[in-house]
Amino acid sequence: MTKPAAALGFSCAADLDETIGRWQRWLATEKGCAPLTLRSYTTDLAQFLAFITDYRGRRPSLNDLGALTLADFRAWLSHRAGDGATAATRARGIAGVRNLFRWLDRAGIVHNPAIGTLTAPKVKRPAPRPLAVPDATSLLDEAALVPEARWVGLRNRALFTLLYGCGLRISEALALNRADLPAGAATVRVLGKGSKQRQVPVLPAVHSALSAYLDACPHVTGPDGPIFVGVRGDRLNAAVTRKAMQTLRGLLGLPDSATPHALRHSFATHLLGSGADLRAIQDLLGHASLSTTQRYTDVDAETMLAVYDKAHPRARR
Repeated sequence: MTKPAAALGFSCAADLDETIGRWQRWLATEKGCAPLTLRSYTTDLAQFLAFITDYRGRRPSLNDLGALTLADFRAWLSHRAGDGATAATRARGIAGVRNLFRWLDRAGIVHNPAIGTLTAPKVKRPAPRPLAVPDATSLLDEAALVPEARWVGLRNRALFTLLYGCGLRISEALALNRADLPAGAATVRVLGKGSKQRQVPVLPAVHSALSAYLDACPHVTGPDGPIFVGVRGDRLNAAVTRKAMQTLRGLLGLPDSATPHALRHSFATHLLGSGADLRAIQDLLGHASLSTTQRYTDVDAETMLAVYDKAHPRARR
């Protein structure tokens, strides 16, 4: 359960303190915010309220939030920039604070139109860095050979095969229970961001890797138990997965960009390169906006240009 605002060091009056607690509970339960998102919103809001306290000379109340002007919000962003916060950090901070103000407005508690006119700094998202098809193939082939325990190697191979074969986020894959992916099922039910469910086709190669792992796994769980477990039988931690990938890419000579999430990028990029429809890829990845999926068109264009420069007789002098 989310801690109350005061416990998190929020600098605010009692009425705002209580209201922030309600907002946090709404984010966690009704909105279905991911824990990391909720933590980010909480951190950014704490920083914002600390600035307003210093800027106005008192702890802000609900009425004070309603009276903030565009100049006040801009002063906060300027202060953040002066402290060295990047454009991405400032944009994230605006998203969290704006979320609170929108909730206050919808609930009829505080109305402040100034926050809606605040422009976030433009952030250029880095292009996805997928693996080449041969590298992805080698990684999956060799994944089971690294750990000392055979079943752990089979687990890593099954997990990486699932990420690449279904395009899942690592958090989505590790959250799967056995009931979510029965043996031989044509699709897997995935709970993505914002608690949105989607169905993703499961390749035979994924089932084969999962079957080999589950047969060798010494920890038996029921239908509501996790598919991927650690050495003690608990749900596998993402940090363990990243460390396994780090060891594997070192052995195979792969770049640092070869991460578990890069397998999701590879899934989308390789589908696009094979002629898959962009809208279909959007649905498979669970993207809310097509613009997010369109980033993969830039990657595919770069690949095609590289092939052209290398192979076309007129591309070289």
